[in-house]
Amino acid sequence: MTDTEPQGTGAGGAEGTEPDPRFTFANERTFLAWSRTALALVVAGLGVVQLLPPFPGVPWGRHVLGVPLIVFGAVVAVAAYGEWVRNQRALRLKQPLARSIMPRLLTVVIAAMAVISAVVVLASAFR
Repeated sequence: MTDTEPQGTGAGGAEGTEPDPRFTFANERTFLAWSRTALALVVAGLGVVQLLPPFPGVPWGRHVLGVPLIVFGAVVAVAAYGEWVRNQRALRLKQPLARSIMPRLLTVVIAAMAVISAVVVLASAFR
């Protein structure tokens, strides 16, 4: 919120009252943590595609592992912003915070990537 914004407006244009700054800062820290996670996923995907040596017998292996990480990093970044806006609106309106899908989504994608990684490594070992 800037000095030129009227009291009670802000994230997503939600009306309401200014929440306790500690809650606003906590919401922002959570958003920044998810943003760091998104950035780490993108960088990891780029590293896999560009720096990992090719898998013998599996020329597509690096791309199968790296591209989904890059795409998921973008998804996490967009979802983090959406959650920040939704949480800030709930704080302003003194409503309960919605349950985040981010931890479940991250868990499922990481588990899937682990399985795909194991398949690529095994396919490479048996060729």
